[in-house]
Order: sequence, then C-alpha cells, then structure tokens
Amino acid sequence: MRINYGELEPGAVKAVYALKEYVSGTGLEQSLISLIEIRASQINGCAYCLDMHTQDAIAEGETEQRIFCISAWRDAPFYTERERAALALTEAVTLISKDGVTDELYQRVMQNFNEHEYVGLLMAINTINCWNRLSIACGRTAGMYKRKKS
Repeated sequence: MRINYGELEPGAVKAVYALKEYVSGTGLEQSLISLIEIRASQINGCAYCLDMHTQDAIAEGETEQRIFCISAWRDAPFYTERERAALALTEAVTLISKDGVTDELYQRVMQNFNEHEYVGLLMAINTINCWNRLSIACGRTAGMYKRKKS
C-alpha cells in the first residue's frame, strides 16, 4: 500500500462514510447496494473493493452465481428488472463521460424506482466510485480486507 489514507486523513474517510451512512438510510435493499458496489468496482478495476464487497455480499446471503455473472447481467436470468435498471445506471454513471445518463435510461430507472430512490442510487454509485478511486490511487490490493466475524 502506498499510503494509509484512513490513518493520514481520518476526516476524509469520515466524509465518505457519511455518504455510505446516507445510502444505508435510503431504504434501498442492501442486496441491491452490494450489486452496485461489485459492478462499479469491476468497471473501475478495484481489486480491493471487489474482494471486500463480494465477501460481504456472500456473508449477507448473496449467491455466488449472481456474483459470478454480474459483469454479464444483461444476458443472465438471475436479476430482477429493478436490479437491471440499477446496474445499467451504475454503468452509465461510473462511465459518465462515455454517454452520460440518457433520457431512455432515466425513464427505465424511474419505472422501477421513485425519485427519492433515484437520488439514493446515484449516491450509492458515487460512494463506491469514490472508494474505488481512493483504494486504487493509494495502492490497496485484494487480500488486504479482513471481514469482521459477526
């Protein structure tokens, strides 16, 4: 690891945790948030966050099959329409400079979520993108995360 940003600048980590806490209070299903975290981490190539969020998702009851197939969610029958809309939004926001969030995608998301949930989704996506960028830039790697025993 290059630097431990949490020890060096705890206020920065506290700010990102505040975003995560906000997302936890939106009413979005934890399983959906986990899918968002995993998919954005795949796109960003964040091995540390992939390791963490897949461990956590499995511990929370997510199936390995759904985790293994998430990068091909469009072609896998294991995801609900609500999850598919959230995953499409995750990809669009994570890769915002490519196509932005089209009106068509916005309408698709709004068929499955209300306006408050839409903001929650955006905050969930932005939170994991922030963590991904911190982890990659500071040299966190897969294997560093140790899940606490429940």
